[in-house]
Amino acid sequence: LSAVFAALTAIFAKIGVRDINSNLATAIRVAVILFITWGIVLFTGVTNQIRQVTAHNWLFLLLSGAATGLSWLFYFPALLGNASKVAPIDKLSVAITIFLSILILHEPADPKVILGGLLITAGSFVLLM
Repeated sequence: LSAVFAALTAIFAKIGVRDINSNLATAIRVAVILFITWGIVLFTGVTNQIRQVTAHNWLFLLLSGAATGLSWLFYFPALLGNASKVAPIDKLSVAITIFLSILILHEPADPKVILGGLLITAGSFVLLM
C-alpha cells in the first residue's frame, strides 16, 4: 500500500503543482500531512508519549523532517517535467538508502541487497534514456 500511495503522490502532485508555485504546493501538501498525522496521534491517544521522546530522538526526527522537506522542495519543481521521468530519479533514493544503511548503520551487505540496489539504479537509468 505504501508503494501505491507513493505512486499516487507523484500523479496527484504532478496535477496539483500545475500553474502554481512549487513551494506553495509543497506547503499545502505539508499542511495536509500535518493535519492527518496529528489527527491520528490525537485519535489513538498517544500524545502522552511525547514526554518519552529523547533529545536523540528529537535530533534525528528533526534531521529526517528537514531531509524530507528538502526532498519535496526539489521534487515538486521537477514535476514540471514528466512524472514518468521524475519518479525513477526520486526512487533512486532506495539504492542510496541501501548504500547509506551499509555505510552508516553497518547493516549487512549480502549479495541480494547489493544486486537489488544495482538493478534499481540500472532500471532508473534505463527509464531516463
